[in-house]
Amino acid sequence: MAGCAELFEKMKPYIAMISLQFGYAGMNVITKVSLNHGMSHYVLVVYRHAFATLSIAPFALVLERKVRPKMTWSIFWQIFVLALLGPVIDQNFYYAGLKFTSPTFSCAMSNILPAMTFVMAVIFRMEKVHIKKVRCQAKVIGTLVTVAGAMVMTLYKGPIMEMVWTKHMHAQPADASAAAADPSSKSWFLGSIFLIIATLAWASLFILQAHTLKKYSAQLSLTTLICFVGTLQAIVVTFVMERKPSVWTIGFDMNLLAAAYAGIVTSSIAYYVQGLVIQKKGPVFASAFSPLMMIIVAIMGSFILSEKIFLGGILGGILIVAGLYAVLWGKYKESQEAKKAEAMAFPLAYKDNGISGQALYLSEEEEQSMDSEKPNGTTKEVASQVA
Repeated sequence: MAGCAELFEKMKPYIAMISLQFGYAGMNVITKVSLNHGMSHYVLVVYRHAFATLSIAPFALVLERKVRPKMTWSIFWQIFVLALLGPVIDQNFYYAGLKFTSPTFSCAMSNILPAMTFVMAVIFRMEKVHIKKVRCQAKVIGTLVTVAGAMVMTLYKGPIMEMVWTKHMHAQPADASAAAADPSSKSWFLGSIFLIIATLAWASLFILQAHTLKKYSAQLSLTTLICFVGTLQAIVVTFVMERKPSVWTIGFDMNLLAAAYAGIVTSSIAYYVQGLVIQKKGPVFASAFSPLMMIIVAIMGSFILSEKIFLGGILGGILIVAGLYAVLWGKYKESQEAKKAEAMAFPLAYKDNGISGQALYLSEEEEQSMDSEKPNGTTKEVASQVA
């Protein structure tokens, strides 16, 4: 029994991430069905982030009531821009791209996120590229391969790849939306551009969020504020883009399910679960499971939506996944090198800073002053006392 409990404990991160990919896959398929039935993606964004705000806010209020930093105008404007990048630009363009393409295609294109984030981090000098190092070469090559995969998926169609369970489904289009999701149509190309813009906004959000978290470290509260401000911004955008009051109507149907599922499962539960996994296994481990969502969506889409899978999509997807893992491998090696460098930097002396017994490195001037104050002691003795 003890062995089974230990094995289950080790398997928890894997089970959590696999379950998370099924959750994300379900969101893509359910959302696609809702959009095909005429729901406005502008309204969907509003309802999604309203559900997300209501589900995250109680945890933020309770769990971070003692650690929440003070709000300043600088932080507020950063949250305003984060909400604009995430809930408004990213989600609206992603749903528009999903409407014009397919769930599998949209999932595959979202895998270019790590490569796009890496490029933006280099542009904003948040990351340095040492081209002579193998890890940097892997990230650069992975980025290029990922971009190539995205271009293949966008520009090359190829023949339909028949699966065993789909041979009877493609004799004729399932509905009128099948024509809009044809890779040879203009709508497909336009949807691809929308998905690239959405991913660019998502990568920009990561860059700005990393900067904001340095000043506002309460992650649950930050997410709640982003979702809340994003909901208000999305309402304004919807009033501008949708003039018919009827678009706001929502009942106990697929539209409500899509909004609630996306808000609660993928914006609340997924955030919490992914945070736990990242805390235990690291961000590289969590990111490595993202291609699994594309496979799950492809299978679910072929069953539920009679989705056509083309050779160009498969080849582009393979290139994107290969590039993704190259970038992740480079990031993993980079983190390993940082850990080794930190371990080798053995401190010569410490002093007690009076806060929770934490120890700080001493400068040469501080060591000399301490030696002058305690002529019969040494810095090593001070270090042993602190330890």
